[in-house]
Amino acid sequence: MRVDVWLWAARFFKSRSLATAACRAGHVRVNDVVVKASSQVNIGDKVTWRDALRPREVQVVALLAKRVGAPEAVTAYTDFSPAIPTAAERGALPQRDRGAGRPEKRDRRDLDELRGYHK
Repeated sequence: MRVDVWLWAARFFKSRSLATAACRAGHVRVNDVVVKASSQVNIGDKVTWRDALRPREVQVVALLAKRVGAPEAVTAYTDFSPAIPTAAERGALPQRDRGAGRPEKRDRRDLDELRGYHK
């Protein structure tokens, strides 16, 4: 089975064209080898790629001929990916209260230090 079709059918990508584009860009690896979209994937293969939030690593358990529902798709792979990082771990900036007005000089300095702009 084609790797782009399997990634789409297992619901990792919203469309098959997005899965194909990820393969073309060299982001998808099967058994640690960069593959084309038309490359074959078999049961037991390790498929890795970089998601928007984290690196993904899954092992193929079942081949899916067509896109299936989420509960069925979960049974087609074993996921070895790290947990999704929280907003604090991603470095999200603290939010100011609405209506608090413009930041004062001290607030600006604190924000600049947080962002890494300090002297």
